[in-house]
Amino acid sequence: MRQDYRENLKLALDTLRAHKLRSALTIVGVVIGVAIIIVVSGLLSGFNSTVMDAVTGVGADTAFISKEENGFHAGRATEEERKRKDLTLEQGQALFEGAPDIKAVAISIFSQAPSTLVRYKDQQVNASQNDFRGTFPAFADVYANANLKEGRFISDGDNEHKRDVAVVGENVAKALFPNVDPIGKMVNAGGHEFEIIGVFELPKGGFGGSNEDRRVVIPYYTFRKLYPNPDSTYHAYRIQAYPNRLDAAVDEARAILRRARKVPYNGPDSFAIQTSQQAIEDFYAIVGAVALATLVLSSIGLLIGGVGVMNIMLVSVTERTREIGVRKAIGARRGDITRQFLFEAMTLTGMGGIMGILLGWVIVLGLGAALDWKAVVPIWAVMVGFGVSVGIGLVFGVWPALKAARLDPVIALRYE
Repeated sequence: MRQDYRENLKLALDTLRAHKLRSALTIVGVVIGVAIIIVVSGLLSGFNSTVMDAVTGVGADTAFISKEENGFHAGRATEEERKRKDLTLEQGQALFEGAPDIKAVAISIFSQAPSTLVRYKDQQVNASQNDFRGTFPAFADVYANANLKEGRFISDGDNEHKRDVAVVGENVAKALFPNVDPIGKMVNAGGHEFEIIGVFELPKGGFGGSNEDRRVVIPYYTFRKLYPNPDSTYHAYRIQAYPNRLDAAVDEARAILRRARKVPYNGPDSFAIQTSQQAIEDFYAIVGAVALATLVLSSIGLLIGGVGVMNIMLVSVTERTREIGVRKAIGARRGDITRQFLFEAMTLTGMGGIMGILLGWVIVLGLGAALDWKAVVPIWAVMVGFGVSVGIGLVFGVWPALKAARLDPVIALRYE
C-alpha cells in the first residue's frame, strides 16, 4: 500500500524518538558543519555592514594618502615602506594648489605613540594613535563623519595662534563628562592641557567603522608646537575630489607627489593612495578567502555527518529487515521503501541542520554581545544551512534506501 509523505515523515520521527542517543551522535558532524556556516556568515554579514558604514563615514569621492600601505591586508609594513620618507605639510598643500580635480585636502599629523591618555580630574580614556591628531579646518569638509553634536570646529585663527583647543569624540565626552557640559572644560591629552570647543556627533558605524569615537582633534600648528621633533610624528592626507572626478584627482595627486618626493621615472611610488572602492575590493578579497576556508571546514563536518548517517541507516536496514519483508508482503513497492528510508535520512540530517542553525545563532549573538560587534545571521545562510543538511541526508541515504528496497520479501520475512 502506497504511503503518502506525511506518513513517511511520521515514521521517520518515530524512528528518531526510538533511538535518541544514536541519532544525536550520528548528526554531530552535520550540526557542526551547519553551525560553522551560520557563525561565519553572521560575522561576515556584520563585518560587511561595518565596512560599508566606515566607507560611507569618510565621505564620497575621497582617497586616503599615507606613507605606508593601508586597508585590509595582512602583515606589517615592509622594509621598503618603513624606509620611506614621511609625507610633509608642504606636499599636502601642493596637492590642493596643483590638482584642479581636488576640491579639498585634509592634512593630519599624528604622534608615533601607540595611544594618548586623555584625562579630566579622576576620569580618563585612551585615544589610539589614529584618534589623536592635529589638522586644519578642511578636515570638517572632507570627512563626512565630522559632524558636530555641539560647539564648533577648529578655525584658521586657532591654527594661526596655535591655540590649545580640542574637538573630541562623543565617547570621550561621555567618559570624561558623564553629567556635565564638556564645552569650555580643560582636559589633559598627552600631558598637555586643552580647552574643549566642540564634540563630534557619533556617526552611524562610529569613527572608522566601530561604535567608538575617541577622537581628540587639535589645531595642526598646536600639534607641531607640542611635538617639534619630526621623528616623533607622521602625516597623512585625505583628498576630496569634485563629483565623479576621483580617478582624475588620484592621478593628479600621484603625479604631484612623485615630483615632490623625487621618485625616479621608472621607480615605484614612495607613498600609498587608497580609494574607498579599493578598500572595499581588499575587504571582499579577504571575505573570499574566509568563505573558502569556511567551505572547507563545513564540508569536512558535513562529510563526517553524511558518512555517519549512511552507516546508521545501513544498520537500521539490517535491524528492520523483517519489517521491510512484512511491508513488501502486504503490497509496499520498492518506491515506497526507498522513500521511507530516504525520508528517515533526510529527517535525521534536517534535525541536525536545525540544531546547527540554533547553535550558530546563539554563538553569533554571544560573540556580538561580548565583542560589541554588529552581527546578524542573514536569512540566506539559514536557508543554505538547512538545505545543505537535508541534501546530505538525501545523498548519503540513497544507498541504504536502495538496499532496503531491493530486499527479497521471502528472505526478509525469514530474517531473525
